[in-house]
Amino acid sequence: MSSELYFIYDSHCPWSYAATPLVVALTEAFPEMELHAWHCANYDGGNSVGFNTIKAVERESDVTFSQEYVRFADSPKNSIISANLLTWVATKQSDKFLPVLEALQHEHFVNGNSLGKKIDFNELAEDLKLSIPNKVFKEELSKDAMFVQSEISDLQAFMGTAAFPALLLVHNDNAVLLNHAQYIGAPESIVADVQKQLQD
Repeated sequence: MSSELYFIYDSHCPWSYAATPLVVALTEAFPEMELHAWHCANYDGGNSVGFNTIKAVERESDVTFSQEYVRFADSPKNSIISANLLTWVATKQSDKFLPVLEALQHEHFVNGNSLGKKIDFNELAEDLKLSIPNKVFKEELSKDAMFVQSEISDLQAFMGTAAFPALLLVHNDNAVLLNHAQYIGAPESIVADVQKQLQD
């Protein structure tokens, strides 16, 4: 019996930040489950998050945002380099994917690092012992990240929604779209519900 979890997210999206603990909880509870984590690169330097979104995420989840991050809520965000990096990690060193994602999100949402240029990643790369290729730091999506965008489009057509973050559980021949909003702030509850799904 095979099970897979598809996670569509953006590293600079506050709701994705709040959904990441759910993914971590599921991968810890079900280590045999294959994770497909796809960065949708929604933030391309032309759009911002907004103060109201941050406040909504704070109300409904346990994640924290620093004043440094909140102060620039209305500034344009750019997650292109992060999309390239996380796609590279997921492809080349998949065992490090979640620790890298969590570290990036902490750096962005807690430390207020915009993660918009190569220098912003130097300390992270050193701490996580990553030898990141230069192609990751281009200010356009890499070929691998572009391929992921087409995969996301196909999956969104299947799910019938382009909303993100999105969590899709596939078990044998069944696919279930997990309502992440229902579980944010209580990762143990998604584990219990997925356990039931896997037993059916």
